[in-house]
Amino acid sequence: MLVKERMSRHPITISPDTSLYDALRIMREEKIRRLPVLDKKGKLVGIVLEKDLLYASPSPATSLSVYELNYLVSRIKIADLMPTDVITVCEDCPLEEAARIMADNDIGGLPVMRGDQLVGMITESDLFKVFLELLGARDQGLRATIKLPDKHGMLARLTGALSSHGANIVTLSTFYGDDLTNREIAFKVQDIDRATVEKILPDLQAEVVDLREGLG
Repeated sequence: MLVKERMSRHPITISPDTSLYDALRIMREEKIRRLPVLDKKGKLVGIVLEKDLLYASPSPATSLSVYELNYLVSRIKIADLMPTDVITVCEDCPLEEAARIMADNDIGGLPVMRGDQLVGMITESDLFKVFLELLGARDQGLRATIKLPDKHGMLARLTGALSSHGANIVTLSTFYGDDLTNREIAFKVQDIDRATVEKILPDLQAEVVDLREGLG
């Protein structure tokens, strides 16, 4: 899956001359936490986060009058606040690579580029939605988490055994186990009952971590 398949298209942007007040207003009205900054030629020149703008706002404890506050805020431009070393990804970047970049750099969103053109934003919220799909969180079925020996062909044996008993495998994901000898597998199946699954798993040397019916 590529970033362009899950990114938010046509992101809301601002210019370097936008005031702090207007940027915060746009964020609140649109319910977003970051705004890419484009210059007059449409080139990405920075990005601002809601938390950075709030830090730059005058403190409520200030002794200044409301008129003085409004004047000071109106004078603060995004160009004075925005980081210019923006981390971006291209639209054909694998989704997991975008997630790795976010995690490694402790950021919650990335502008998505097509050459020099901004074409979207990919955020942690977009990744959470993918995570829900990956684990079948909105699908009814029997959800199992098991540990399997990390040996060649174990996944094929698992899926083959489930399919041979008529199971429809809705989702299947693999994760690191508690050591190098095993892997943790989470899967959701339909058209098979719990008793049959419980009978299948011991033959695969599987340790059952969790087994439950329903959503999630």
